[in-house]
Amino acid sequence: MTDITRRNTLKLMSAALLAGASFSVLPLRAFAAGTITVLNWQGYGTDEAWSVKAFSEKTGIEVVHDYYSSESEMLTKLRTNPGTYDLVVLNAARCAQAVAEDLLQPIDFSKVPNAATVDENLRNNPNFSKDGKGYAVPWVWGMTSLAVREGLPKPDSYAALADPAFKGRVAMDDDAVINVALGALMTGQDMNNPKDLEAVTKALKSIKPNVKLLWSTEDQWNKSFAAKEFDLSVFWSGGSVRSKRNSKLPVEFVIPKEGGIGWVDGLGIPASAPNAEGALAFANWLIDPAFYVEWATKAGAPASSNAAALKGLPEDDLSRQIHKPEYLTPTNIMSALPDDRREAFNNLWQEVKAFYAE
Repeated sequence: MTDITRRNTLKLMSAALLAGASFSVLPLRAFAAGTITVLNWQGYGTDEAWSVKAFSEKTGIEVVHDYYSSESEMLTKLRTNPGTYDLVVLNAARCAQAVAEDLLQPIDFSKVPNAATVDENLRNNPNFSKDGKGYAVPWVWGMTSLAVREGLPKPDSYAALADPAFKGRVAMDDDAVINVALGALMTGQDMNNPKDLEAVTKALKSIKPNVKLLWSTEDQWNKSFAAKEFDLSVFWSGGSVRSKRNSKLPVEFVIPKEGGIGWVDGLGIPASAPNAEGALAFANWLIDPAFYVEWATKAGAPASSNAAALKGLPEDDLSRQIHKPEYLTPTNIMSALPDDRREAFNNLWQEVKAFYAE
């Protein structure tokens, strides 16, 4: 799972938005004044000033934040700071690890009424559950797939990355787990647990003649695409929306026949949360259509897990057009990785990058 830019770049797009959002659905109870501490990436939705202000004015609950710069750091903070955090944003691929270490408590979904319209494929993600109990409220999701310059043929397979027609015109995401998943899909394997890593390595190496750039930030991608350094790329769904809408770049996002590489972020309650009630209220707000539509249309956001929130976007909204629920097949959502498999994936990608550099 990439620890970097699909979230961190959102802070560059965040703006001082109007605080006129309303709560479409909230628990029908009085809120006690208090404070919740949220652990998240900086600039990733939960700390939008207008949203925090609206929530606090409605509930009397103050929201403060602490941040992490990698998902491993997030887990370390949960382990070493019991009683500090009330809500944590974590990817499905890391949630199972947190649950296994007893770092999270089960979610009382009766106190998150907006979860009633959360996509079932997301709510039932096995990485969010254990023994029939949910340990995270699915929040947002997105995909890594292909982005192509407008006017060029839309590729129907990841095999296009190695097509001689794109010689010297391809950009790759410099992320080991993403690229192993990509190589697995190219070779007809389970992207979360490919058995034939030699075939994955061979598939990724076959792209070498076409590779122009290994990118690691959305800003780098935008500048290089605008400079016409490449025409086809591995890219994020949300990034393509921002690139086209905000940067006015001629890019089209394509899901080939092998499917996208999906990810899901959830909202968990640490086992030692001092204010779980307030955290559940904030989680309910974060999947509320009133919050999501404002965030998505003004700042730019991934797809909401809440089908009602996605439907709240304008019909012609790029995010709504790209993030179709039918792409959320369980086999195409990134899952938890044991440490030994993560290390193997990192080693494989280092070998491929060295080959590209020869």
